[in-house]
Amino acid sequence: MTDVEPRSFGHVLHVGLAGLNAVQAARCLIAIAALLLVMVTLDPFPDLRSEDVATVVSGRMATAYISWGLLAAVAMLLVAATDAPSLKTLVTPLHVCLVGWLLINIAFSENRGVSMQRFVLAVSVTSLAVLLPLLPPTQRAFNLCLGAAALVLLTLCYLGVLLAPQYSIHTALDVTEPQLAGDWRGSFGHKNTASPVMTVLVYVGIYLCSAGSFVMGPAIAALAGIFLIFTGGKTSSVLCLAIYALASLVYVTRSLWLKRILCFAPLIVMNLLTVGSVMSPTLGAITRLLPLDPTFTGRSDVWQFALAAVAERPIIGHGYAAFWDDVTARQTAQGAEWATSAAHSHNSYLELAVTIGLPGLLLVVLVFVLAPLRNFQSAQARSRSGALAKLFLTIWLFGLYYGATETFLLERQNPIWFMFALAAAGLHFLARFQCVDQITPER
Repeated sequence: MTDVEPRSFGHVLHVGLAGLNAVQAARCLIAIAALLLVMVTLDPFPDLRSEDVATVVSGRMATAYISWGLLAAVAMLLVAATDAPSLKTLVTPLHVCLVGWLLINIAFSENRGVSMQRFVLAVSVTSLAVLLPLLPPTQRAFNLCLGAAALVLLTLCYLGVLLAPQYSIHTALDVTEPQLAGDWRGSFGHKNTASPVMTVLVYVGIYLCSAGSFVMGPAIAALAGIFLIFTGGKTSSVLCLAIYALASLVYVTRSLWLKRILCFAPLIVMNLLTVGSVMSPTLGAITRLLPLDPTFTGRSDVWQFALAAVAERPIIGHGYAAFWDDVTARQTAQGAEWATSAAHSHNSYLELAVTIGLPGLLLVVLVFVLAPLRNFQSAQARSRSGALAKLFLTIWLFGLYYGATETFLLERQNPIWFMFALAAAGLHFLARFQCVDQITPER
């Protein structure tokens, strides 16, 4: 018989921490700190009514670099002491090629200093995301870390809406995009960051329910789902249930090839109807017949501008994270001059082609698009932590489809990139190792 009696979060946390020693507790605290740092950030509730909001954020970058670097270093030391075999599995030819290509790309970047600086931060953030599944000593401890971080974030967001709505809800006085007035953003700087994070938290809540947390799980799923609705994020709201349904279908499908068709065929179609519509007149004519706007309110101008940038340097790219800082002087088509004010390509795959070139895009696809599904198949075949594997699969799938409309792949401290990398790493480890259910007493 399994004890399914609802228990308070405090009781669960007390029982979970009771069996941990100081080092194991430190590993959990580092995991929670990493999750909160990427989601709450060092600059929560920015005042979008102030002209200096961008300056304030950039002025704290040194603190961000130090915080991420220290957390990554401590996490690496803790994991290396006990999980060296797991770390060794990360040294694969594909992973080495991807890192090597990024270094080559930085060497030929149009702004080498900016690329290198941002790459250092990306390495720290990504390292923490990859190490996070290894930090908690047991799967139950991992669940507690996820749940604790989610509840802290949700509490902050709802308190912001209730007590300081001018800092947590878009207003008509915002310096940029006053048309978003009324959309909730919580502690985040934009509703388009809040909405995908809330989608991921919905998945976390559903997973915790399946893992036996009948209080914390439903609370997280419900609170995140309600907040997601009030953000007004249409893409994330539509993807939320659609991706979970797709993940459930993939979960019960046995054939790897059929899994690939289910996962990637709609993704290819989605990219063809968006970016592809500005590359092919035929696809453009098809998209105009659809009852919805696949260009998401005029993003076709940005895609055309980005595609022209790819054509300029298709192999080496313009440099990691270095293209959009100063594009106002570049030529655009008449009537599309506003595209030079965009912050990114509004498509993760196109963005990678712009910044790290087509070879870099191919390597990212091999490492973060194709390999995780193969790892999920392997983990499922060995019956390893089915509920956890499904959580990682769902977050990974959401990232793939969200990337067709927004830019987040390899994007430094972006919370969706962090969770996406965590999910991909989790599938990598589950394909090779079994989760620890309980701590083995030391003799």
